[in-house]
Amino acid sequence: MCVGLPAKVMTMKDGMAVVDASGAKREVSAQLLEDLEPGDYVMVHAGMAIAKITEDSEEETEDLLEELL
Repeated sequence: MCVGLPAKVMTMKDGMAVVDASGAKREVSAQLLEDLEPGDYVMVHAGMAIAKITEDSEEETEDLLEELL
């Protein structure tokens, strides 16, 4: 099973995004998504932002992950 993590985009530069995933900041590729801006929420998998999500989706995903762990 592959797991994507929800994260908030903090900054964008040259096709890369710095994201915050539950307090952990990391740089990921944002080349798969258009019109991504700081403040947007994304699903991150294998170092890539793979989908734009809503803040509600991000909170729901975090709740589910906490239940699993």
